[in-house]
Amino acid sequence: MNASFDLIIFDCDGVLVDSEVISCRVHAETLTRHGYPITPEQVCDRFLGRSTRQATREVEAELGRSLPDHFHTQVYGEIFRLFAESLEATPHIGAALAAIALPKCVASSGPPQKISASLNRVGLYDRFAPHIFSAVQVRHGKPASDLFLFAAERMQASPARCLVIEDSVAGVTAALAAGMAVLGYHGGSHCRPDTADTLRAAGAAATFDDMRRLPGLIGRIGEN
Repeated sequence: MNASFDLIIFDCDGVLVDSEVISCRVHAETLTRHGYPITPEQVCDRFLGRSTRQATREVEAELGRSLPDHFHTQVYGEIFRLFAESLEATPHIGAALAAIALPKCVASSGPPQKISASLNRVGLYDRFAPHIFSAVQVRHGKPASDLFLFAAERMQASPARCLVIEDSVAGVTAALAAGMAVLGYHGGSHCRPDTADTLRAAGAAATFDDMRRLPGLIGRIGEN
């Protein structure tokens, strides 16, 4: 493994676990019930990689009113139920993690309970704990740099020697704003034929759709 990086930072949803189709569907259905008609595809386009907190602020500004106090409870209650039934790890992620002999952490826009539920469901929690960071720990979520800089500080790594693995434009933008290199993963079930091009246009150094390629890509990117 190339030693140009001191830390690999993984997004969770859509990178470690194939969760975005579930999350976007539940988010869309719940918003629609509360008077904001939106499709899962529109949720994905607008809010992928960003926190529900940020999305809620935007929706409330458009509605001109607050969503009910129990909105987030409804969203996450249904997400957790579906995760427990059907959430799967990203194919080959376990082998890829085992082959990466560098410090690793998670930096996700999701709240801690969602990250924990996701990673525990697929058996990855112990691979990262306690190095798991959430947007609720910083003032500004992705696409701002706060979360990735927070993760690097906690892991005692220089941002310039961090590599981020992301699946969203918001995440790629946040990594670049933090002064970090970033790889774009487009193998999730929510991804579209143009997702790779979109991530490269946002600034990803390279894109890939198979986690078996990740260890080799880390070495090649580190040599550049």
